[in-house]
Amino acid sequence: MDPFTLPQLPYAYDALEPFIDKETMTIHHQRHHQAYVDNLNIALAQTNEVNPDLDSLLQRISEYSPAVRNNGGGHYNHSLFWEILSPQPKITPEGALNDAIISTFGSLQNLKAEMKKTGLSQFGSGWGWLFVKFNGSLSISSTPNQDNPMMDVLSMNRGFPILGIDIWEHAYYLNYQNKRADYLDAFWSVLNWSSVERKYEEALSKVR
Repeated sequence: MDPFTLPQLPYAYDALEPFIDKETMTIHHQRHHQAYVDNLNIALAQTNEVNPDLDSLLQRISEYSPAVRNNGGGHYNHSLFWEILSPQPKITPEGALNDAIISTFGSLQNLKAEMKKTGLSQFGSGWGWLFVKFNGSLSISSTPNQDNPMMDVLSMNRGFPILGIDIWEHAYYLNYQNKRADYLDAFWSVLNWSSVERKYEEALSKVR
């Protein structure tokens, strides 16, 4: 049995409209994410890994082939992406995460502005991240391709992702064409802060 499978979406393909359209969601999940899962399983079959843990694998990704890096990152990143989106999202953070956002960025609006700036400045395909650094603080960065802040191939800006924005063209081009800024603005309308809060607590438990 293959170690990894495509996760089911917790909502229908058209549930995020008009912000993310049904056709984009269907292709993104069934074709792009499925391809990452299939190719990751193929790549891992060439290794000695038995019942691999994806988080642990990514944290020592320098030990593996580019195929494991690209497809392992693709599987992890997309799984997180689906999880933090919702057709009925909690639209603002609360509690410890909200306190950390205000302490770090000054306000939620400042965080959104910084995430947009980071997403627009990423040349080509990649991701924009809000993550918990290994010292427990919040930070924002972008990564190319399917890399993410957990990977040990990064020399800086490392930590545990709690929010990721897919800025590959396949994530938005059918609806937004070349208007990446509009897509980055629309993203917040379907971001579920409840999921991000849970990921924040999980990340803090790993760095304490």
